[in-house]
Amino acid sequence: MTAIERAAPEAATTGELSGEAYRVAKRRWLRANLPASFRSDVAAFASPTLPQSIAWEAAMYRAGLAGITWPKAYGGHGRTLREHLIANQEIGALAMPESVNSIGKELAGPIILAVGTEEQKHRFLPAILEMRDVWCQGFSEPEAGSDLAGLRTSATRDGDTWRINGQKIWTSGAYRAQRCLVLARTGPLEDRHRGLAMFAVRLDAKGVRVRPIKSIDGRESFCEVFFDDVEVLESDALGAPDEGWNAAIRVLEIERATNRMYRSWRFENELRHLISACKSDPVLAQLVTERHYEVKLGEVVVDIEVLKAHVETAVDALANGDKIGARGSLAKLHWSEAHQRFAALALELLAQASLPQISAVQLARRRFEAIYLQARAETIYAGTTEIQLGIIADRILQLSKGK
Repeated sequence: MTAIERAAPEAATTGELSGEAYRVAKRRWLRANLPASFRSDVAAFASPTLPQSIAWEAAMYRAGLAGITWPKAYGGHGRTLREHLIANQEIGALAMPESVNSIGKELAGPIILAVGTEEQKHRFLPAILEMRDVWCQGFSEPEAGSDLAGLRTSATRDGDTWRINGQKIWTSGAYRAQRCLVLARTGPLEDRHRGLAMFAVRLDAKGVRVRPIKSIDGRESFCEVFFDDVEVLESDALGAPDEGWNAAIRVLEIERATNRMYRSWRFENELRHLISACKSDPVLAQLVTERHYEVKLGEVVVDIEVLKAHVETAVDALANGDKIGARGSLAKLHWSEAHQRFAALALELLAQASLPQISAVQLARRRFEAIYLQARAETIYAGTTEIQLGIIADRILQLSKGK
């Protein structure tokens, strides 16, 4: 048994804590159990392997740091959304690796909670939290990226089963997943938003083929997934055959506003790392005091605080029973554009360091080069910048199309 697998679950000792005591308990657990090699702001950093990531995320779940608001009946911890925010603030404060099962926890899980049967909730949700099933998302297609209503992957009834045929692309993490949340068309293409259904498709099913795509950072995290007459049981159909569009949009609205709530606190961690690295180098220490960079770094702080406000406002709204709706696009648009600006600024600064570069600068450059390349995709996934602007124009400003 590894050190991560032995990590104290903590849930039994902090189950009744709330407020500041809850925050302190989560902070202590994370700092006591997060392996040093998982932290991208230390010299010992090494990207965790998939088994290491799975073990770590399972330990986080046992410690009450995943499935926080999900009902206890389905393996969750049954806590409030505000406690979910507190836990995410503490997660964001550390330079931790991203989840390898974020699709399962942040998209598939909420959709199953919204439209799944009781049997599906009991079957799928604990497996997601315990990391027995890693999920990917099969929405985008070569001819239907952000325009999901144009997708062509078909689902046809065949007695008591469905047959799925088509292709998905930019399917993050499909190579490591056991299940794919597939959005498919049960009617003609002309139906657009109608006749779309969702399925929990096993990726080891006959007729499924996964092909990795190499991205700009050299990794193969994106994939194409081909479905060739794949048989899917009725028990793996999520919701009614015409419920897919509304369920997907409802969850995407919440995803854009609240999922990975830790982002602004993670950006804050990145900013602290950048400042610390700059102060360790005589050239950079002088550079950051110049007016130009004082202004630029000040703008990063403003971006971080605006994102915090977006998240906290969304939490308050949802806790009061309000809907997020199109406002989720405001947060998604802001953080993705802001993170790209910040990553570019960080590399611009670090490139001007003294030569030979000291170890602190080398470490920061390694981290921010990875952040910069990853940030290129952040204005694309979960809806492109152009899509978010269109949603804001149409649904918040209520501007007429074509005028």
